Amino acid sequence: MAHTRQTLAVNHSQLTIGDNVRIRACAETEQSGHAGRTGTFYGFTAPSVTGVSVVGTTRLDLAYNVGFGEADDEWFAPELVELEDHAPGSEMTIGERRFLRSADGEWHPA
Repeated sequence: MAHTRQTLAVNHSQLTIGDNVRIRACAETEQSGHAGRTGTFYGFTAPSVTGVSVVGTTRLDLAYNVGFGEADDEWFAPELVELEDHAPGSEMTIGERRFLRSADGEWHPA
């Protein structure tokens, strides 16, 4: 008898660090004061490992970090965060090389 292993695939590839995102309106985000706000996607974590406090229900043990300005960020359940755009025109410098971000989220030499 063949043994099969089931895994849960979480697709958070739609968002990448630096993307502009919007927080969806729901009871939890209204209560936290974040409903409808836009911010910058900083990354993700497993709350069971890091112990972060999360707005919304983390059914998949996954939370997204969104920044709203200097020293103002919050963790959200993934379904509460939606992509606005990939922050086209953003610049990044690595050593002597400069890159610009296009509308599709790709980085290109400047």
